[in-house]
Amino acid sequence: MTVKIFDTPEVLDFLKTVSGFDQDGGSERAKRILHRLLSDLYRLIDDFDVSLEEFWGAVSQLNALGKDTQFGLLAPGLGFDHYLDMRMDAADEQAGLTGGTPRTIEGPLYVAGAPEAEGFARMDDGSDTEAEVMWLTGQVRDVNGDPVPGAKVEIWHADTKGNYSFFDPTQSEYHLRRTIHADAEGRYSARSIIPSGYGCPPDSPTQQVLDLLGRHGQRPAHIHFFISAPGHKHLTTQINLAGDPYTYDDFAFATREELVIDANRLEDAAEAEKRGLEGPFTEVVFDVELARTDAAELQSRHKRPRALEDA
Repeated sequence: MTVKIFDTPEVLDFLKTVSGFDQDGGSERAKRILHRLLSDLYRLIDDFDVSLEEFWGAVSQLNALGKDTQFGLLAPGLGFDHYLDMRMDAADEQAGLTGGTPRTIEGPLYVAGAPEAEGFARMDDGSDTEAEVMWLTGQVRDVNGDPVPGAKVEIWHADTKGNYSFFDPTQSEYHLRRTIHADAEGRYSARSIIPSGYGCPPDSPTQQVLDLLGRHGQRPAHIHFFISAPGHKHLTTQINLAGDPYTYDDFAFATREELVIDANRLEDAAEAEKRGLEGPFTEVVFDVELARTDAAELQSRHKRPRALEDA
């Protein structure tokens, strides 16, 4: 069946009815957005001669994604998160808000309410005795190079199996999640473990979609950050550890050159002793620059559904 009916008056009027344009209630913006979305999809069905089997197969795939709560995983894989970052970068440039450490995607695995500490925190619970000890440290400065005392540094990352606490019930509460308030010099430090990258489960609805595109679902080893301070633009970012095979082939498109950080293994006993460690460890140094702003709405992270954020 090869027919083209999209541009007929019947279909165009039908789209207006489906979108609620003939009704007084509801949201005018929602109606306009849905009308545009449905129009593009209806036209797509026409242009690609989508079969009934293909259409209902797609509906089934959407149902599976929703059942497994994987829309938040597929969204970065389809580039939505990175595209939104690109838009915000362009808006910053247009507004003259240049400089500072680059943003990159948040991902779906933040959990609110992590334990807070001053200057230093231990993030792991010591249960993974085979993990490589990581000493994560850095300084928060403004774009002029001046320290930002008391900057709030929220950190979360995966374990050595690529799993995140809260979403992985085998891990202890808030394992590998901490909020550190930087010291008077804007410095923060954390003892943790080197995380592993991870991949979408092979039989997951997300990977099934990626398979259709001939793409893998792998992420490199990475560490997430929220960094904020009064009078400064809130920063959502993450670092990718250099040397991971997927550092520059991240299915979630989070890699930015400025955010690829070396992980340096130190075997000097004196260096270990300074940090209260008993053997070799890997040091990761991530210094941050925050741009200044007087706009209150730019000093906080944007609103979105996050685990325990409303608790």
